[in-house]
Amino acid sequence: MFGIGMPELIVILVIVLIIFGPGKLPEIGAGLGKGIRNFKKASKEIQDEVETTAKLNESEIKNEAKKG
Repeated sequence: MFGIGMPELIVILVIVLIIFGPGKLPEIGAGLGKGIRNFKKASKEIQDEVETTAKLNESEIKNEAKKG
């Protein structure tokens, strides 16, 4: 997973706990989850847009080939 193993994740978690404290951890997790969810949604929308554009271009090419 991106070259990060379990020991590195534990060190990162300990640092986050020291900096923010255990009370802020749920808020940070919720914010991180929301950010990831929004990123995935935006990526899906872009992918759908590219696929739709490709299909439209393909159909236009076929129509031009039939006419010409």
